[in-house]
Amino acid sequence: MTTDSLPTYTIASNTISCLLFDLDDTLYPQDNGLWEMIRARINRYMLEEMGFSPEEVPSLRHRLWRQYGTTLRGLQAEFSVNMDAFLDYVHDIPLETVLSPHPALAALLDGFPQRKIIFTNANATHARRVLHALGIEDLFEHIVDIYAMQPYCKPHPEAFHTALAFLKEPPEACLLIDDSPHNLETAQGLGLSAVLVGRQTSDGIPQIDSILDLQDVLNG
Repeated sequence: MTTDSLPTYTIASNTISCLLFDLDDTLYPQDNGLWEMIRARINRYMLEEMGFSPEEVPSLRHRLWRQYGTTLRGLQAEFSVNMDAFLDYVHDIPLETVLSPHPALAALLDGFPQRKIIFTNANATHARRVLHALGIEDLFEHIVDIYAMQPYCKPHPEAFHTALAFLKEPPEACLLIDDSPHNLETAQGLGLSAVLVGRQTSDGIPQIDSILDLQDVLNG
């Protein structure tokens, strides 16, 4: 981590008993191409399976994502899309071309004594594939996925309430590590601690360039 990207403050790790990790664009570099493959599959689904025109898809996908939290939730709400079919289609990507075992990440995660949970708007099948490709699947206790929090998703407060109730953890004992400022702002509003991973910024939330810098914001 460079001096310019040091977080604005740190979090006392002895107050945190549960680490909630987002999956995509958080546990791996945001420029590795994986999310671009998923986005392309979403576009193809809307074109080929739902019949939208090429001109409609980009703006519609973006509006649904902004309004509902995920494109899927928007397609469910407005077009009654089949959730299973959509998720199977958009996650049918060759992960092995962009992900490989990451010993440094495994060592970092293994060094945290807290419970480690995946909290993702993807499904558990995709999450397990990503974790397996990175060689870190055995380091996580649970996956709280889009099915577990339906009909909600991040950044809806109800999704967080569902996750915390399942985990039997109070919000003040949890830290969310995510690449989405919206998700993290909801988390903070509910009393969770928050760390932003990646290039975006958000006032009052410590930001790290890479998941490998997480230790820099946890102390004590």
